[in-house]
Parts: sequence; C-alpha cells; structure tokens
Amino acid sequence: MQTIQASEAKTHFLRILDDVERGESVIVTRHGKRVARLIPDVEIDQKRARRAFAGIRALRELNLPVTADEILSARDEGRR
Repeated sequence: MQTIQASEAKTHFLRILDDVERGESVIVTRHGKRVARLIPDVEIDQKRARRAFAGIRALRELNLPVTADEILSARDEGRR
C-alpha cells in the first residue's frame, strides 16, 4: 500500500488512479496524518476476473487437453 501527501496526490492524481485501477490501495496524508484511502472497486475487479475466466475457458475449448506428463515433458525439454 502506497502512502502519498495530499499535495503530491493533487499533482499526480491520474497516475494514482491508474495504480488503484491496477489493484493497489493508496493512503493520502495531510501534514503527516491519514486523511483518505483510495481502494480498488471490488465490482470492477469481479467483472475483470469474470472476463479473464471467460477468455481462459474459450482458449481451453480451442486447444486439445494436455496431460500432466506432457506439461512436465515440455518443462524438462532441453534440460538434459
């Protein structure tokens, strides 16, 4: 969690919003005292997660199933 002074938050507000949108919480202080906390919107995160899972499911339907042995073999390929 990042802490930022109110004067700096005013100057860099759009960058701070970008940080919050990416999931980071930000504490805003004035004269060393906490006055606000910006936190990601849970609803937005849930929507983003649902979209990501839908994308993963769509990719899985396009590809053939892979066994654990095939995954391990691909991982170890070239190690010997």
